[in-house]
Amino acid sequence: MSFTALALTLVFVLIPLILSKTLKLGLEKDTIIATVRSIIQLLIVGYILKFVFDSKHMIYVLLMVLLMIGAAVENVRKKGLFIQGITWKVAITIIFIEILTQGILIGLNITPPTAQYVIPISGMVIGNAMVLSILFLNRFTAEIEAHEDQMELILSLGGTPKQAVHRQLISSIKASMIPTIESQKTMGLVQLPGMMSGQIIAGADPIQAVMFQLLIVFLLLTTAAVSSVMLGFLSYPSIFNDRMQLLSLKK
Repeated sequence: MSFTALALTLVFVLIPLILSKTLKLGLEKDTIIATVRSIIQLLIVGYILKFVFDSKHMIYVLLMVLLMIGAAVENVRKKGLFIQGITWKVAITIIFIEILTQGILIGLNITPPTAQYVIPISGMVIGNAMVLSILFLNRFTAEIEAHEDQMELILSLGGTPKQAVHRQLISSIKASMIPTIESQKTMGLVQLPGMMSGQIIAGADPIQAVMFQLLIVFLLLTTAAVSSVMLGFLSYPSIFNDRMQLLSLKK
């Protein structure tokens, strides 16, 4: 695709701007900011990746992965400020998921340890873990606030913090995993996933594109499960004090 063709695609930005202005939605500024940021950020990333791919040095690959992890942790951290030590809890979760998935892929020779494979797959895994972590924290907060009296009652009757928070924790884990599971049920019927579509547009064999997409589908399923469960069990003890009392979630 040429830069001229890319410029012409801005018509897809113009349409929502016109609708927002016509219906007085007030989203024009946010739409423009989002568009400009996406252009700048993606072009910068594109040139960085070109340098990393050309250099073929694993230290640059590691730095790229660490940069993605850092950005993801910072984004998730803002949603869980009520949890003490949320930064390191999120960092441990995402780092573990990255090591687990890449360890399986490279260890079983599913994908080679090259920048071409490690960086894109890591980006999808880390990005998905970030979204799932945010979904979990949002639901976890809502569940605790909605059932605070019930949890206090269990604690007052001699229950442990784990017993008091069990239903809310499990409900939050399930709720954060459901979108990933449901989207996979209709994959190929309702939508053609982005990675598969991109490969087909680039001229790849459709069967090969499907096989790589299935790899990502299975990866994201593991990511959804591990990120929700691990972050949940790392986080829930921090909402109680040393006397097993429920702490306030108000920031």
